[in-house]
Amino acid sequence: MYDYISGKLVFKSPSHVVVDAGGIGYHINISLNTYSRLGDIENCKLFIWQYVKEDALTLYGFADDGERRLFLHLVSISGIGPNTGRMMLSSITPSEIQAAIVSGNVALIQRIKGIGPKSAQRIILELQDKLRKEGPDTLTVVPVSKTVKDEALSALVMLGFARNAAEKVLDQELNKNNGELTVEQLIKFALKAL
Repeated sequence: MYDYISGKLVFKSPSHVVVDAGGIGYHINISLNTYSRLGDIENCKLFIWQYVKEDALTLYGFADDGERRLFLHLVSISGIGPNTGRMMLSSITPSEIQAAIVSGNVALIQRIKGIGPKSAQRIILELQDKLRKEGPDTLTVVPVSKTVKDEALSALVMLGFARNAAEKVLDQELNKNNGELTVEQLIKFALKAL
């Protein structure tokens, strides 16, 4: 329901913040990673995930969309709830978690409080291919001004194509057509070639 909440940072602690947006104070649970990224700012923008249970409605906030995407991957695994996902993001950085999953580093993931050997293996087993497919830059902030190639690549990755293969095909198509294609044309040509 919410994509992000932007407003005045009224209260900040390592576990949650209160953001005043339009006269409403939102209690938002955060990770230590987000806490450290907020620093001493007065206004903030947090990317939100809303968790609904029969007896609670909880908001989780993230400093950037990459951290939120990783969190959503983590909570999609059976046995990993939002609090465990938040604990993981608080124990080590999102990029370290992603690298550990992609490389199959069970020992690093197992060091996180609440994650045993079976959970660590399940996390790696279920997420390794997904995170490899998304590529190493999935946690980076998307640039505001995208090129035609960037937009086409983003669309192809969302459709389920491997980033490396899609990028290679896009480069070939751009070279064939001297780089003068619209996003739609480039995607159509790439879909035929993939």
